[in-house]
Amino acid sequence: MQLGYVSLPGRGANDQFLCQIAMQLQARGLRLAGTVQSNVERPGRKKCDMDIMVLPDGPVLRISEDRGDLARGCRLDAGVLEQAVVGVAHALPGADLLIVNKFGKQEAEGRGMAPLIAEALDQGIPVLLGVNGLNLPAFQDFAGGLAAALPAEPSGVLDWCLGRVRCMAA
Repeated sequence: MQLGYVSLPGRGANDQFLCQIAMQLQARGLRLAGTVQSNVERPGRKKCDMDIMVLPDGPVLRISEDRGDLARGCRLDAGVLEQAVVGVAHALPGADLLIVNKFGKQEAEGRGMAPLIAEALDQGIPVLLGVNGLNLPAFQDFAGGLAAALPAEPSGVLDWCLGRVRCMAA
């Protein structure tokens, strides 16, 4: 399977995990496309800021809207996410692997990174992404039984990624 995902418990766990994986893969010389997320805590605020880095080397974009501590609901700035999509689309040709920090509501609705995930798979580029429990049913519908749940440990995910890239090169 060319589509793998991690679903780690805990706020921000997928984000930290995928950042580590991306750094290790780049250190091994892989050409990455996609996004990794960092969550920036703000003193005196309940909600963090959400930034994504467009792989392989930026830019870093703030994808969260600051709507105050009492705001409820989604804080995603969909316009900024679409800027990231454009950057990822430019990096996708020639990439060894696509990493998507989150299969979220936008992707579940066919927007965001969903078209790029499909495009990468169509081009034979393996895809690694993070999925939280809330979006797992929508992701499984999207994947149609073609996704592999990966272990929540770096060596297993690195082995999966490297194995897929080797298969692609063969």
